Amino acid sequence: MKLQDVQATHDSRGIALDEVGVEGLRYPILVADGQGSKRETVATVAMSVSLGDKIKGAHLSRFVDVLHSCRDQLTAASVVAIAEQVRERMETSSARVQMSFPYFLEREAPATGARAFVEYVCAVTASSGTYGNSLILSAEVPVTSVCPCSKTISDRGAHNQRGRIIIDTIPAEHPTDIWFDELIDIAESAASSPVYALLKRPDERHVTMAAYDNPVFVEDMVRNVSQALNGSRRIQSYRVRAVNDESIHNHAAYAAVSWTAPTGGV
Repeated sequence: MKLQDVQATHDSRGIALDEVGVEGLRYPILVADGQGSKRETVATVAMSVSLGDKIKGAHLSRFVDVLHSCRDQLTAASVVAIAEQVRERMETSSARVQMSFPYFLEREAPATGARAFVEYVCAVTASSGTYGNSLILSAEVPVTSVCPCSKTISDRGAHNQRGRIIIDTIPAEHPTDIWFDELIDIAESAASSPVYALLKRPDERHVTMAAYDNPVFVEDMVRNVSQALNGSRRIQSYRVRAVNDESIHNHAAYAAVSWTAPTGGV
């Protein structure tokens, strides 16, 4: 028995829709890392398309169908390809794919060399349309910072806190030239110290003293990241935000900066 395609029927109200899709979809994927390997993780996915004014609905099952066929090797290029494939399958003028996921990198403790995985929250957003394609890479990186003011004015010690640096980047012409590993390294270098999943006592001593010798405000952290990104011709624009969960205040401190390459490149 042939079933009626209700979504493809005519709608007489004449109202086009900006987005129709699915969100909150949890799906296992394999993400490429900066070492040429794949990492298993679970992404939270949102996928959407525009809808013409004469079409009643979108075929939502096609989103999952496309995602499943491409789940084995998530790269910058493949996410753009997914958005293109969704747009073509849906026969629409634009499509958008957004995936956020925990991204694990193995880190070595600075003194003992003990190894363990650290979690970073990463996301990739790709859009495809008749105007062309676009890509946004995002990484949220946990860090430690020591307050320069506290260190300067205190007879003993200085307050420090956990914080996070969020980097959103739009790559330039070749999106495969930059990936999460590099953004994470830049963010960690901008703080007083990275954070680690595993530290022995010699490591804890090393991290504490190294952070004390490198105090930074949130303003310093965003400027440090900005300085590292500004010289790259691989980035079209970025936004950096640093947030500290203050240890001696009942509020958080933050700073942010945005930048777009001038016409013609950096």
